[in-house]
Amino acid sequence: MKKVTIKQAAEMLLEHNNIIILMHKSPDGDAIGCAYALCAALRRLGKKVQPLCSDPIPAKYGYITDSIEPQSFDVQYVVTVDLADTQLFGDKLEMYKDRVDLCIDHHGSNTSFAEYGIVDPGAGACAQIVAKILDAMGAEIDPLIADAIFTGITTDTGCFKYSNATAESYRIAADMMDKGAQNAMINRVMFDTKSRARLEAEKLALASVRFYGDGKIATISVTKKMLEISGADESDTEGIASIPRQIEGVKAGITIKEKDDGAYRISMRTTDDVDSSAICGVFGGGGHRAAAGCMIKGTAEEVERKIVAEAAKAIGCEV
Repeated sequence: MKKVTIKQAAEMLLEHNNIIILMHKSPDGDAIGCAYALCAALRRLGKKVQPLCSDPIPAKYGYITDSIEPQSFDVQYVVTVDLADTQLFGDKLEMYKDRVDLCIDHHGSNTSFAEYGIVDPGAGACAQIVAKILDAMGAEIDPLIADAIFTGITTDTGCFKYSNATAESYRIAADMMDKGAQNAMINRVMFDTKSRARLEAEKLALASVRFYGDGKIATISVTKKMLEISGADESDTEGIASIPRQIEGVKAGITIKEKDDGAYRISMRTTDDVDSSAICGVFGGGGHRAAAGCMIKGTAEEVERKIVAEAAKAIGCEV
């Protein structure tokens, strides 16, 4: 992948039309915010642009997505945002794995799958990179775009609580507020609002918490049965990944979500002295130092044993 600057990325986007913007499966606020901010800005410049994702966009992001009508066209240019590896494309986007023209990302584990790319692991959110590209494009930031960028930053920094929140994160977020971002509403929806189904799912998941390594490692499980009993869906489990790391003394919080075909999605949150991306990298995953993920196949017991063993190695404790 040939590295490009903010200015060069902006020029590439301005030079092309009929653009699709791809998000990773199980999209989060950063992926959604980046894709829709970029889409809205490029459409305002008269281009045909469509964000795409293998999985449905959760309804709570409707304040960003509802005003972006679908467009159909022959694809000429393929862009990815907040996407580090082609394994995260999902089934519906697999046909684009070898067609990515421009990758915009902030994961240190990025696999350089695109022809051109701008990857900044120092950015607290990919939305910060997108905001700078929009500025280089001379794009007008309306309230919708401001909402999308603010959403990407606040969700990936945990409402600015995580160590990845940089001074630039605050500056760009403040700029988006000046341009109309509904910061109070967004933070309320993202962090302080739960459906009853989500609350029921969390109750069931909390009963599964286990500790290893003298309390330095905590795991929490989300099974298909829990979702069935609670009436929750995949989007209702987003916040569960942060729960085990919140426990006093825990250096590695591990969330184990049951998927299809004997596979489990691992979401790991760690303290600054433990590299979760390196741990998940053992299983073909990756992400950031303090937040990463991977997929592991096996029985629930086998999967938990494998990921806990790697975490214990990284921490230097016995399990």
